[in-house]
Amino acid sequence: MLQQTQVKTVIPYYEKFMQRFADVQALADAHEDDVLHHWSGLGYYARARNLHKAAQQVRDEHGGEFPLDFDNVLALPGVGRSTAGAILAQAEGQRHAILDGNVKRVLARFHAVHGWTGQKKVQDQLWLFAEQHTPKKQLADYTQAIMDLGATLCRRSKPDCELCPLNKECVAYATQQVALLPTPKPRKTLPVKAVRMLLLRNSERHILLEKRPPTGIWGGLWSLPEMPLIESVADWCNIHYQFDIDTSEELPVVRHTFSHFHLDITPCIVEVNTPDQSVMEAQRRVWYKACQNDRQQPSLGLAAPVTSLLNRLNEE
Repeated sequence: MLQQTQVKTVIPYYEKFMQRFADVQALADAHEDDVLHHWSGLGYYARARNLHKAAQQVRDEHGGEFPLDFDNVLALPGVGRSTAGAILAQAEGQRHAILDGNVKRVLARFHAVHGWTGQKKVQDQLWLFAEQHTPKKQLADYTQAIMDLGATLCRRSKPDCELCPLNKECVAYATQQVALLPTPKPRKTLPVKAVRMLLLRNSERHILLEKRPPTGIWGGLWSLPEMPLIESVADWCNIHYQFDIDTSEELPVVRHTFSHFHLDITPCIVEVNTPDQSVMEAQRRVWYKACQNDRQQPSLGLAAPVTSLLNRLNEE
């Protein structure tokens, strides 16, 4: 959860997640929808899917016991070199270097390493420094300390260099380059994509949701049907769902930004006639009743914009 998400955001999600999935077995045996439901709002949903798959791999290949060998940990879905090293260093005191975002920032400033840290040659250089500084003893203490140093003092903006215990040896501090390092990722103009999302509502005020493919944007989550802006809502509903519509109302555009593009969503509330449940298709579609009492909600992982739109409807 802490990959690409701040601690203060993670805490309530972590507590709720651990209440539901108290151990590897519970997580491995859970349905993916339930896992994604407890992850909804954290973003980067491939992390949740990989965590679920990793739990199943631990259950099936390691007898439910988390492996303590670096190569076996590295083989778990979603676990990279730095994560594997951090797990074994902190849990078992094994000597493995780590290089998460906070550590990259500390080392880039300490050694005045220029160049975007996403470049392979820069990462290779930082890995060499990470290996060089990793001690042979107190591995758990060191691993936690260097991550915390980056999170607290050696922050991305407004670092507190005066209090930093490494300031006397820090090249960036000595040469007044702290604000320049690490080198920012080259900026590029994000493309904009536009789509209409349909809030298809039946006579019982249930909303039609569709399960997205397992990979790609919002992979494995439940979302609203999408259609091109240039096509007719009535024709689309008739062709794809055999629905006749009573009314349709477009809402103001909502922008959702991903790491590599903006998505402009035009929500459209569509009241439909559904004489039967023929819309159901191999459990890829469901009629969903948004309600404020969480206990009444089915355990579905929902894309963030979908949650916002459903909450908006629920408040009306």
